[in-house]
Amino acid sequence: MQFLPKTIAEIQPEIIPVKESPPELVTFDVGGMKCAGCAKAVERQLMQYSGVISACVNLAVEVATVECQPGTVDAEALAKKLTDNGFPTRSRLGENQREAEAATIERRRQEIRQQINQLSIALILIILSGLGHVLGTQAPILSNIWFHWGLATLALLLPGRPIIVDGCRSLWRNAPNMNTLVALGAVTAYTASNAALLFPRMGWECFFDEPVMLLGFILLGKTLEQQARRRAASALQALIALQPAKARLVDFKLSSLDLRSEELPSNSTSEVYNPQYIEIPADRVRVGEWLQVLPGEKIPVDGEICEGKTTVDESMLTGESMPVLKQPPDAVAAGTINKSGAVVMRATRTGQETTVAQMVALVQAAQTRKAPIQNLADTVAGYFVYGVMGISVLTFLFWYFAGTHIWPSVLLGHGVMDMGHGAMNMGHGALGMGHGASGMGNQLSVTDYQLPIIHYQSPLLLSLKLAIAVLVIACPCALGLATPTAILVGSGIGAERGLLIRGGDVLERVHQLDTVVFDKTGTLTTGNLTLTDYLPVFQNSELDLNSDINVGNRQDACSTIDGVSGNRQDACSTISTISTIDNVSGNRQDVGSTISTISTIDGVSGNRQDACSTIDDVSGNRQDACSTISTISTIDGVSEGKQDVCSTIDGVSGNRQDACSTIDSKLLQIAAAVERGACHPIAAAILLEAQHQGLPLLAAEDFCTEPGFGVSALVEGRRVFAGNAEWMKEQGVAVATELSGSCKGKTAVYVASGGVLLGVIGLKDTLRPDAKAAVERLRGMGLRVMMLTGDTASAAAVTAQQLGLAAADVLAEVRPEGKARAIATLQAQGCKVAVVGDGINDAPALAQADVGIGLHCGTDVAVETAQIVLMRNALMDVVESIELGRATFNKIRQNLFWAFGYNTLGIPIAAGILLPATGILLSPAAAGAFMAFSSVSVVTNSLLLRRGFRA
Repeated sequence: MQFLPKTIAEIQPEIIPVKESPPELVTFDVGGMKCAGCAKAVERQLMQYSGVISACVNLAVEVATVECQPGTVDAEALAKKLTDNGFPTRSRLGENQREAEAATIERRRQEIRQQINQLSIALILIILSGLGHVLGTQAPILSNIWFHWGLATLALLLPGRPIIVDGCRSLWRNAPNMNTLVALGAVTAYTASNAALLFPRMGWECFFDEPVMLLGFILLGKTLEQQARRRAASALQALIALQPAKARLVDFKLSSLDLRSEELPSNSTSEVYNPQYIEIPADRVRVGEWLQVLPGEKIPVDGEICEGKTTVDESMLTGESMPVLKQPPDAVAAGTINKSGAVVMRATRTGQETTVAQMVALVQAAQTRKAPIQNLADTVAGYFVYGVMGISVLTFLFWYFAGTHIWPSVLLGHGVMDMGHGAMNMGHGALGMGHGASGMGNQLSVTDYQLPIIHYQSPLLLSLKLAIAVLVIACPCALGLATPTAILVGSGIGAERGLLIRGGDVLERVHQLDTVVFDKTGTLTTGNLTLTDYLPVFQNSELDLNSDINVGNRQDACSTIDGVSGNRQDACSTISTISTIDNVSGNRQDVGSTISTISTIDGVSGNRQDACSTIDDVSGNRQDACSTISTISTIDGVSEGKQDVCSTIDGVSGNRQDACSTIDSKLLQIAAAVERGACHPIAAAILLEAQHQGLPLLAAEDFCTEPGFGVSALVEGRRVFAGNAEWMKEQGVAVATELSGSCKGKTAVYVASGGVLLGVIGLKDTLRPDAKAAVERLRGMGLRVMMLTGDTASAAAVTAQQLGLAAADVLAEVRPEGKARAIATLQAQGCKVAVVGDGINDAPALAQADVGIGLHCGTDVAVETAQIVLMRNALMDVVESIELGRATFNKIRQNLFWAFGYNTLGIPIAAGILLPATGILLSPAAAGAFMAFSSVSVVTNSLLLRRGFRA
């Protein structure tokens, strides 16, 4: 590459646009959220803060993620604002992740312990209330009305106090939540019962047991819900716990290690067990430092083995339980467990850069990203409590002013079944209380009531009970937990199996997929290319390839390969021209004369005199005055004894003397020098072959990589290009069709300099062992499978045939930017496309796809671009990730269906829609029980996702 100076006549002022900095992400731990309404209120308050671009609040994990303009948001001030508004908040900014998570876990444990204590008190009160009805006159104190008044009062003051206080504060802040509804219901029932107690002439019944049971069921449901949510988050907490706390820093490189055994006893006196070391926190290790890891200990940071040999349990990263052998210079990851031998390692990535830290960050981010399907639930949740309170008021007004007049039988109680009764066939059953008032005065009845219960109710009391039932049966929690709990469980399962799904929006797109497009090299294939051919040409090149070889003139017996011409001389005969391939004919003359033309490969015809052999199954004896050429054999699996002649490539074996082997090695040396500046599997294969042959690398500089084409460099002062045929044409280098055909079905790398072709190198790749099975499984799931590659059509066709892919499903010779266009074309046809790739060349396609799936063994660019990251080097994980995505999204839909369906059916039933026709009346306590267990059912349904993905 040359840079030509030019004179700038005049410098014009130019305005250079400043590239905007990416948004800053701040994460908060938010407490005090009780339902989806709370989460929506927190989002609303965050969005009101100046500089905030977007906010996402996850109710299940109680985390808020804020996207803001860089430098415009004070995280501590924002946390204080939320705290002042009733949502205790702390920023994770700058905190040690392990310590922050530990603090969060401890806070949740304290909340659970507090709820259990409150639940215990509530259960004691419920038992005492029930005993009053069971024992009756046998225990006059327990059946006394004032005793039940005392139980209800204690229920509100002790276990119910936090709920009532939070509900009132939320209502005062104009952000009512579930506690607001429960508080309104419990306080209203308690107040109405007090009115009946103090003014018996009104003829109302006392239902002091309603607030006791209502609060008891709510607390029971919340406790079960918290436990279920804790189980759902256990995978992430386990992942965080895997991060080691300590590291053993070795302040010198161990001079000797006892490597005679793979397993060293813990009491060994080997130097590896007793070095001079300093124990420091793992998050303070710096890149390049040496660390000692003993058997049974966790690897503290990402690094590479420098001394020793061991096996490492990597199941926490990959889900694979079989330990992996590690020895210098193998890489190891933080959090994995050293199983058998003591080793010394060098740190390569520390802190938040380690693999396990990145996994934790990905899972945490996934749990805060919502699925678009949740938007409807969020919209409803924002107005849900207001709507329920409105419906409750309308219920009261309807029944008091109209309903009791239209259906007077509901007041007489004939055929009315109080759903709060029946569990024990008592006047006050396990699900609710509702005893007749006639003749009772201020004394609770202890008579067992048989269903249906027949008694008289006043219009005011009936309307009030129905309004309270509406308040407490509505469940905003189920709406708020439907999506995050399913994502929580799904992402946890993925993390355990080495499948990292970035969020709920990805899960929804996974569910919509109908096409999966694989990259070929390094994805469908192992990426470990093997060099099979190197065909030197060296036509009129000015590059000094070898001082012993004149590129223009060759002496002493050279074979011909694919369109090569040159002057050759032999002892008694002169070969003035050797033109060679494909249907060339000529006349041949006897000993000592001039052989004007020798035709060679594939279908050779001509008049031949006195023993000339050809190529490709043509054999004969040749005699010459001074030299004997016993046999010349060439391409495609032919081997013969050879004297003073060169054999060629592609399966030809024989003894090589003099010129040709030197030419081959020189071509490989040049190619290796150029490919040293690339990080592609092709480059790795060429460099490895050069290393195996012990060839010294030529000096090279000024490397330039053209993605999808090849690489160039200055070798011995001249620009050399190594790449595909298309790039050769762009450089003005002619590539013969016959030469391209010699590497059919392989990856061909052409090497050229100064506009002249130097040679071609052929490489082969092998399929991954699980590639075919993965493709068949995906097809069985109803997905179309395609292959996209920048490789030649012939090489792509060979791989496609092995996988059973049709020609229409193979896109070959596609440049990196062309890959993104190819995906866009499929999307324009209505396809929902997933792209599976591992390299830099795949990044545009991964970004363009509806779902990008990246192999973690690939480049960082591919991993960062992908929406799903596969930690294991296995294509079957593509299948499993799609299955997990589909199953998780199905759980989200089931949860939302249940949440919406429950509220859609429950609220009208609580409002008395079935009362005139069937006589079914839902008591407030029964409504509270249904409310409590609706959220529990949603979380439990999410946990059932694990049944389909057991190890």
